[in-house]
Amino acid sequence: MSLPSPHTDPRAFLRALYDSAVARAQPQRVMGAQLPPRPKGRTVVIGGGKASGAMTAALDALWPADAPLEGLVLTRYHHTPPAYKAKPGRIELREASHPVPDEAGLRGAADMMEKVRGLTADDLVIALVSGGGSALLSLPAEGISFADKQAINRALLESGAGIGEMNCVRKHLSAIKGGRLAAACAPAPVWTLLISDVPGDAPEVIASGPTLPDATTCVDALAICRRYGIELPAAARAGLESGAFETPKPGDARFANHQLRMLATPQMSLQAAAELARSAGIEAHILSDEIEGESRVVGQVHAALARAVARRGEPWRKPCVILSGGETTVTVKHKGGRGGRASEFLLGCALALQGEPGVFVLAADTDGIDGIEDNAGAIVAPDTLARARSAGLSAQARLDANDAYNFFAPLGDLVVTGPTFTNVNDFRALLIA
Repeated sequence: MSLPSPHTDPRAFLRALYDSAVARAQPQRVMGAQLPPRPKGRTVVIGGGKASGAMTAALDALWPADAPLEGLVLTRYHHTPPAYKAKPGRIELREASHPVPDEAGLRGAADMMEKVRGLTADDLVIALVSGGGSALLSLPAEGISFADKQAINRALLESGAGIGEMNCVRKHLSAIKGGRLAAACAPAPVWTLLISDVPGDAPEVIASGPTLPDATTCVDALAICRRYGIELPAAARAGLESGAFETPKPGDARFANHQLRMLATPQMSLQAAAELARSAGIEAHILSDEIEGESRVVGQVHAALARAVARRGEPWRKPCVILSGGETTVTVKHKGGRGGRASEFLLGCALALQGEPGVFVLAADTDGIDGIEDNAGAIVAPDTLARARSAGLSAQARLDANDAYNFFAPLGDLVVTGPTFTNVNDFRALLIA
């Protein structure tokens, strides 16, 4: 299939760039060269995340058919690859809720901890970890109720805290995250296979690092809760203040024989999209794979850069594509609105562009789900605001209500992919034609 022309079909061109970024992060494409050798004893597979269902299917297909393989992995609802659902393999794959944990995740996390107990140094644990695992692997620390854990998680999601900050708190209020899952595997060696969804690809941040030592502290977690006004129940506050909830640290002997392999990252996917754009004769510029900040503000900044290119040919000449990744945040000020990081970015961007001729923007989450909605993201075109006014839609009112979904849906501008079975976080592409 030929690449759509950026000049005659800019929407399809941007969608092709997004699809290429997602394809680069598919587990079956990147896992084969990263697998460990067979052990003398058992091979137990554990893990969780939005990409971990596809990681499970890929590992089951790649692992020798005559070699024993067992385990338990958690993924998000509707994120089990259809072929694996129709014909399950050797690794049990369960589904649970994301981004707010549910009872299925609680039971799965508890069962996972039991599955790794009693292993020996001759056994091998393979951990399949990807973004979303923090909510899916939800096992509260002693004394914290599951309802309290859900409430804290929801408050963090709505606070505007960055992913590293959220996961610092989650680690210290968990009985499985922050290296505790790997500690339970000792003395068996653990190979952690990661798909990164965090700015900077810090492995201990991805899914709150269930199999990696944690350098953050209870003091850090308390400071984050104070900064964002996160209310803590008495047991959680006491555990943090006393240090009883401290996580295993770097240098802990239980991590001595562990290995880490990064299978896919946001930068790898951005590079794949850039290469595709260049194949069409369009220069591509990657801003960064680590962009964070309030989604609408990041959208305004991207719009300013696109205008500079469109009007003055600075810092790059048009036609070109500007690409970026990372994980922005949304501070929810009005309950009841619909949308996620990508659509709120786009609404801020559209308002700042004010119909700038020749500028088209796609933003979407690479897992296919923008927040908790059924879209991956949306597209902004030069006529977006004009079409919205004709339809009686106020872009500013929808942004003020945290309701970007209900701005783009009536315009037919949503990008809907369904679950992509991978997750390397935000993808943004601005075409200046």
